[in-house]
Amino acid sequence: MRSQSLGDGGAAPWRDQRLSPTERVEALLPLMSLEEKIAQLVGVWVGADASGEGVAPHQSDMISELPPWSTVIQYGLGQLTRPFGTAPVDPVLGARSLAASQAQIVAASRFGIPAQVHEECLTGFAAWRATVYPTPLSWGASFDPELVEAMADRIGRSMRAAGVHQGLAPVLDVTRDYRWGRTEETIGEDPYLVGTTGAAYVRGLERAGVVATLKHFAGYSASRGGRNLAPVPMGRRELADVILPPFEMALRLGGARSVMNSYAEIDGLPVAADSGLLTGLLRDEWGFTGTVVADYFAVRFLQTLHGVAGDAADAARLALRAGIDVELPTVDTFGEPLVEAARRGEVDEALIDRALRRVLIQKIELGLLDEGWQELPDDVASLRFDDEASQDIALRLARESVVLVRNTGVLPLPMGSRVALVGPVADDPMAMLGCYSFPNHVGVNHSDFGLGLDIPTLRDELARRVPLLTHEPGCAITGEDTSGIPAAVAAAAAADVCVLAVGDRAGMFGRGTSGEGCDAVDLRLPGVQSDLVRAVLATGTPVVLVSMAGRPYALGPEFDDAAAVVQAFFLGQLGGQALAEVLTGAVDPSGRLPVSVARDAGGLPSTYLAPPLGRRNKVSSIDPTPAYPFGHGLSYTTFEWSDATVVEPREDPIAWPVDGEVRVRITVANTGERGGTEVVQLYLHDPVAQTTRPVVRLIGYTRLPLAPGEVAHVTFGVPADVASFTGLTGQRIVEPGDVELRFGRSSGDVAAALPLRLVGAERQVGFERELLTSVRVEPLVAVPQSA
Repeated sequence: MRSQSLGDGGAAPWRDQRLSPTERVEALLPLMSLEEKIAQLVGVWVGADASGEGVAPHQSDMISELPPWSTVIQYGLGQLTRPFGTAPVDPVLGARSLAASQAQIVAASRFGIPAQVHEECLTGFAAWRATVYPTPLSWGASFDPELVEAMADRIGRSMRAAGVHQGLAPVLDVTRDYRWGRTEETIGEDPYLVGTTGAAYVRGLERAGVVATLKHFAGYSASRGGRNLAPVPMGRRELADVILPPFEMALRLGGARSVMNSYAEIDGLPVAADSGLLTGLLRDEWGFTGTVVADYFAVRFLQTLHGVAGDAADAARLALRAGIDVELPTVDTFGEPLVEAARRGEVDEALIDRALRRVLIQKIELGLLDEGWQELPDDVASLRFDDEASQDIALRLARESVVLVRNTGVLPLPMGSRVALVGPVADDPMAMLGCYSFPNHVGVNHSDFGLGLDIPTLRDELARRVPLLTHEPGCAITGEDTSGIPAAVAAAAAADVCVLAVGDRAGMFGRGTSGEGCDAVDLRLPGVQSDLVRAVLATGTPVVLVSMAGRPYALGPEFDDAAAVVQAFFLGQLGGQALAEVLTGAVDPSGRLPVSVARDAGGLPSTYLAPPLGRRNKVSSIDPTPAYPFGHGLSYTTFEWSDATVVEPREDPIAWPVDGEVRVRITVANTGERGGTEVVQLYLHDPVAQTTRPVVRLIGYTRLPLAPGEVAHVTFGVPADVASFTGLTGQRIVEPGDVELRFGRSSGDVAAALPLRLVGAERQVGFERELLTSVRVEPLVAVPQSA
């Protein structure tokens, strides 16, 4: 890389690591022309495909012929978009190619500034031959932020080793309507679970030196009817109390350095043009100093989809003014339209400088402006994206996220039993993978390259463990063909147990039943899978219904005859092994539902975060009670919960100061004959408040592995700030009054309730409030099993 001095005879001050990032930027910025400034605010999509088989909304409409590469980079370049995630490329060759591109970018411009490289990384580095981890719904089902953090660290390390600086993850959208196709990308329907898990992912990615990008800020998941990009009819309290907390947690507890805007419009204002959200809240109130990057084509969408901009230059002006710093994925409105608008005085150059400062500071933090920066990472010849350490984490996370929803005793599968494996996803490796995995996201358009990974199916893994296994698909995931159902029925009738695997195929924009742009009309299983389920249940053979899906499909009365129900949310490349281990009893199930499972497929989906009138009542004939609530999950062992008590304050165990902390404890014992993991959950119930409140909401949890007969105390330390909500004035407050802390096996199964009273004057809190409930586990002497 060349070192620029611009004739001063010494090293350029913007490369001087003794200066602060701000000082270095201020030394560089006055020397840059308008074109050089704006060049730092755009990306270029390397190898973007306008064939119509795109990976972003309206990609085929938005990609036009770019100028020659030499013209694109003549003034420098802000970002390179997905050099590994656009087409299959060998890891080593890809790293060398990226390094060559960076060398050209550095050599072409006056200041020798490399591009920041970003990739998708939601279920792992979205690159060919990279480990595919479970989807975010599985992270939520695990209730294990520490393991999610370890996963993100592995993902980040593989990205940095390849020369990538920024990852477009995690998704912090709180699920509001399960029909939304991107439900699989969310961590769940509870902001505390999403926030703690998302913050853990951010910590792992950032620790590896990769900039984490919070998506999608904000409100994207609350679209009307669960339709992708549909308007969001959301009030400020839902935004403040449900949607925003995960972003607050990921910024404060994770240290994320980038945020991506939501495509949504909230109450008629597209987020990409919302200065109140992107600047007033995010920066002025929360103090965020990183970069805001546009979701793909979101700036142009202000003109083409939202109709709030008259042309490309107007869209660029609105986005810059709102607080978007970088236009992705490729040069468009922040290219020539913005240059010309600035020259005409239609865009204040101070807005361009504001965005540029943020971009350059981040590049300095990444070392891209340091003397001695190298285009090619060390040890590139041995670069691998899928190794044993990564596979181990992927398998552990898959195991922990399998949810045993119902079990009448048929599971684990009896040794020596004749098992029929039926269903359209039982022998499909793609049924293990989410929409943002490379094989589903990109690889489907490059079939000649293969999957790039060994992805055993459920059939493969069960066959290794169950000698007497037969298989019939019965039907396809989609379509109306029922001709295979009789063979599946015959196989089930001849077996001792039938494992019936139904679910989704992830895809993009209608090419799947789950994923971006693959929204559902209702919560019925796709195609004729419900017909298959009914026919197999009618045989009288005990049926283990396994749902391998990207959303929770309804389990109404027609499924009540299933002897067992297992829920899995796209478990990743080793999901087949994890499922087979749980079904056969080699692994005890410990996952818990991160989303409720509806009973009615046709009613409007509603999450558990509902006030009294959002639940079953006498004024509506619709009963929204789920078949299985948020937090539900079973084990192959049994647990006893006892001795719930308030530990502190001791003087008055009912009084909880509005500026203090209460500590509550419960004792949990494994009363079964095998080891297992209980997930201890703590919920807040606020019976009377100045605005309506959810009947219960999660405020703490922990995984608790216990050997047979083992006992442990679990103590939660709950700051009063955790009980805060948005009051009448629109400010977040801690309100005095009666509340309950409920120890729950799920949101619908209360093991013990402790009445408390928040005492003191109403207290206003903000971004710096306490966000976390602490957890301490004290193992006790194991209790011997009775003879």
